[in-house]
Amino acid sequence: MEITFYLVVIAAIIVVLWIFLYFVPIGLWFSALVSGVRISLLQLILMRWRKVPPSVIVRALIEGSKAGLVLNRDELEAHYLAGGHVEHVVHALVSASKANIDLTFKMATAIDLAGRDVFEAVQMSVNPQVINTKPVTAVSKDGIQLICKARVTVRANIKQLVGGAGEETVLARVGEGIVSSIGSSVDHKAVLENPDNITRVVLSKGLDAGTAFEILSIDIADIDIGKNIGAVLQIDQANADKNIAQARAEERRAMAVAQEQEMKALAQEMQAKVIEAQADVPKAIAEAFRNGNLGIMDYYRMRNIESDTKMRDSISDDEESNI
Repeated sequence: MEITFYLVVIAAIIVVLWIFLYFVPIGLWFSALVSGVRISLLQLILMRWRKVPPSVIVRALIEGSKAGLVLNRDELEAHYLAGGHVEHVVHALVSASKANIDLTFKMATAIDLAGRDVFEAVQMSVNPQVINTKPVTAVSKDGIQLICKARVTVRANIKQLVGGAGEETVLARVGEGIVSSIGSSVDHKAVLENPDNITRVVLSKGLDAGTAFEILSIDIADIDIGKNIGAVLQIDQANADKNIAQARAEERRAMAVAQEQEMKALAQEMQAKVIEAQADVPKAIAEAFRNGNLGIMDYYRMRNIESDTKMRDSISDDEESNI
């Protein structure tokens, strides 16, 4: 029983000691003291109650103090409570100070709260970044397609990081400038001979205005020849003209066929009327005989004339066939 009692007492002492050291970070206070950072033990305890990790604030103050920066504890706590990254901000301030970049605490925290990595932005401002564009396709005035790839060297513009356009906007503007430059060229050979003309035209447009980057240079990495767009368009136009001509010819043929069918129908109608009229001839002759208007000799003369006419027609058909 005594052993159990001692174990319980020891466990209780350990728990109480842990709680005491958690709310009273003596070790952290001593580290700040020996590092030259003046902060009271009471402030560290109050940070625990304000849900602010004292270790984060103390490390930031120590780093800033060693780098010669003057940081305000309340501002660091406020930035942490606002959802910022205190470590990134302090790292960026130290890096900017060593690189002689004008970066204030207010600007750094604004960049961090805007969702950008402020430390990475400072590093990019010191060491420019090379961005490779996707293949940009453009057509010169002679109808030749050119496929161009470029390398854009940029560095971060610290003052434009908040509210400035990103990398996609820079690449889109560069691609637009390349298309405009190639499209205004009379001959594709001139573009291949002097690709630096593209970079001069693109750089003169001020494409980095309103962006979070500053364009240092644009280098044409490669230019390939694509299709002969002019010839393709001419072929397409010729095929379109041919199809239109065929459609019109088919329309005229259909009209001719319809007209021929109409003429055949008219001829058949006329033939039917002739046959009908021929069928009435014997009736008319018989009527004329009954009325005494036609004699037998008149009838024979009419038949002789009809026979002569048929004979002449047959002779005429034989002569035409021999010719």
